[in-house]
Amino acid sequence: MPGRTKLEIVSPERLLLSRDVTMAVIPAAEGDIGVLPGHAPVLVTLRGGLIEIYEDAQVTDRLFVAGGFAEVTPDRCTVLADEAVPVAEVSRAEATRRVADAQADYDSAAKAGAAPSALDAAMARLQAAQVMERVAEAA
Repeated sequence: MPGRTKLEIVSPERLLLSRDVTMAVIPAAEGDIGVLPGHAPVLVTLRGGLIEIYEDAQVTDRLFVAGGFAEVTPDRCTVLADEAVPVAEVSRAEATRRVADAQADYDSAAKAGAAPSALDAAMARLQAAQVMERVAEAA
């Protein structure tokens, strides 16, 4: 179909979505990427954030992802998410718990003098949890 690209979002538990869309905006580690038909091939790491799915000029679906990878080709975008949840299913209580747990883990790692890679991983979990909490509050 001209003007459309195939979007697939997969989590470890299931295939969440597989359909043609006008555009998808994904939360790449270096910044959000708008994926349109004919996009240059790229493989990116995802940060915790929202995937927004567009039909024409309207956002039709939003999913929270906790991280993962995405492969973009001229006719497809495949998201391999560590965790993916439709925004309507994001729990405020779960998000608040995750923020508290992630903050405690980061603080513990920092006090213990953890390696920079461990601190980076703990910070990524904290930031993903904070995004999840903001999504839950806005929903």
